[in-house]
Amino acid sequence: MNFSFDMPYASGRSPVMGENIVATSQPLAVQAGMDALRQGGSALDAALAAAITLVVVEPTANGLGSDAFAIVWDGDQLEGLNASGRAPAAWTPDRFANLTTMPNRGWDSVTVPGAVSAWVALHERFGRLPFDALFERGMYYATNGYPVSPAVATHWARIADDYRSQPGYAEAFLPGGRPPRPGETFHLPELAQSLDQISRTKGKAFYEGALAEAMVAHSSAHGGAMTIADLAAHTTDWCGTLGQDFNGASVHEIPPNGQGISTLMALGILQHLGLDDSAPDSVANLHLQIEAMKLAFADTAAYVADPTAMDFSSEALLEDNYLRGRAGLIDPERAGSFGPGNPMDGGTVYIATADANGMMVSYIQSNYQGFGSGVVVPGTGISLQDRGAGFTLEPGHPNQVGPGKRPFNTIIPGFVMKDGAPWMSFGVMGGPMQAQGHVQMVLRTLLHGQNPQAASDAPRWQVVPGGGVALEAGIPQETADALTRLGHHISEKPLDASWAFGGAQLICRTDTGYIAGSDHRKDGLAAAF
Repeated sequence: MNFSFDMPYASGRSPVMGENIVATSQPLAVQAGMDALRQGGSALDAALAAAITLVVVEPTANGLGSDAFAIVWDGDQLEGLNASGRAPAAWTPDRFANLTTMPNRGWDSVTVPGAVSAWVALHERFGRLPFDALFERGMYYATNGYPVSPAVATHWARIADDYRSQPGYAEAFLPGGRPPRPGETFHLPELAQSLDQISRTKGKAFYEGALAEAMVAHSSAHGGAMTIADLAAHTTDWCGTLGQDFNGASVHEIPPNGQGISTLMALGILQHLGLDDSAPDSVANLHLQIEAMKLAFADTAAYVADPTAMDFSSEALLEDNYLRGRAGLIDPERAGSFGPGNPMDGGTVYIATADANGMMVSYIQSNYQGFGSGVVVPGTGISLQDRGAGFTLEPGHPNQVGPGKRPFNTIIPGFVMKDGAPWMSFGVMGGPMQAQGHVQMVLRTLLHGQNPQAASDAPRWQVVPGGGVALEAGIPQETADALTRLGHHISEKPLDASWAFGGAQLICRTDTGYIAGSDHRKDGLAAAF
C-alpha cells in the first residue's frame, strides 16, 4: 500500500522509516529497545527491553505489578499471549457484598500481576539475547536516576493526591513529599534490586520467592487476600488472536477477557455502511464510526468477560450476519441509543517493534489507572495494578467477581495482516479509549491511506460513559455543531488530550522496510536504523 505523505494535522512530527524500528511513549525506553536491536536482538528482545525500562521511567502508567498482552509475528505465523492475572482465591462475591462497585484502590483491587510472566514467556519463545541483558537499562535508571520527562511529570502531578494515602506510595513516588517536576532526577534503587532478582531467576522470585513473600506479607498487613498460592498458580496463555476482515486485510486482537473484540465488532459493523464514500474527518464519517462503537460497547459491557464465564462465544459476537443486523440499527441521519444485541439470532504503555528479519511485535502492559491500586510493596519498588476494578458486582453477570477469574481488561495490542503477510503492529494506550482508538487508526491507515504519523496526529473522538461523545481539540467547531444536530451529546467539559485520547504507536511494513509514527501527546518517539 502506498501511503500519503501529506501531514494535515499540526503535531510537528514526521513519520520514521528504517529496517529496524522501535516506537513507544518514552525516549529512554525507545533507546533501550534500539540497544537490543543493535546488539543482535530480535524485535521481541527490543520490545521487552523497552517494556522493562518503561516500568522505571514511566511509573505513572505501568510497574512490576502490571498486566500484559502481546501479538507477535515470528516470521511464519501470528501468536497471541494473554498474561493478565486472575483474582485471588478468596475473592468470592461475599467478600464484596457490602459494596456497590469494585474497589479501585488498595489491595482489594489487585489481581495477580502478569507482566513479569509475559517477559519470561515471550523471551523463552522468541528471545535471542540473554534474559538478564534486557534489564540493564532499566536497572541503571532505577539505581542512578533519570530526568523525568514532561508528559510523565505532568500526569504524575495530576494524580499524586489520589494515591498519597495508599500503603507505600508516598515513600516510593513522592520524594520530599511531592511528585518530581519535569527534568528533575528520580531514582528508586529498591526497584533496581527487584529487577535484578527477576532477571537472575527468570521471574521465579516474583511468583514463588522473596518478592512473592514480600507482596503477600504486605497484603496481609493491609487486609488483602493475596497468597503465595495465588501467585504460584499464575499462568500465561498462548491464546492466538481473533481476526476481522476489513477492506482487504485482517485486523487481529487478543480474545476476551480483553476489550479488543470491541474493535473487531465495530469494524465488522462499519464494513456494511459504505464508510469509504466519505472523507476521514467528515461529519458523516465520524457519525458512523461513533454509532458503530456505541453498538460494540453495548455488547462488550453485556457479554465480555473471562471466556470460561461468557454466555456467548467470541465467534458469535463476530458473526457477519449478526454484525450486518447491528449495522442496520444505525440511522445515518440521527444518533441512536443502543442496548446489547442477541448473538444467538444471527495508565498503560504500548510498544511496537520490528526488525530486518521480518519479526513484528505489538506489546502492551498497564497498571490500569495511573499508579493502579496505589499500593507499593516496601523495599521492592513493586507498584501494583488495580485490575480488580474491571470486575462487576452484578449477580449473574459473566464478569461478576469470582475466585480465580480474570476480570474484563482494557489493554489490547493490535495487529493487521494483509495478503497473508504482516502489515501493521499498533496500539493506542488509554483505558476505554483503546478499542475506539484502534478503530480510528485502522480506518485512517488501511481505508484512507494516511501514513502512521498522520493517523496518530489526527484529532480523536471518544464515546464516554452514558453514550455521550468527547471531541479532541482540533476537531472543528462546525463539525461538533453538526454532530450535535444529529443528536450526539457532545461533552461540554473538554478532556485532557495528553491522556484521555490515548497515545498511539504504529509500525507499518513497506516494500523496503518499515514506516512508523509515535503519538505527539506523549513524550516518546519512533527511532530506526
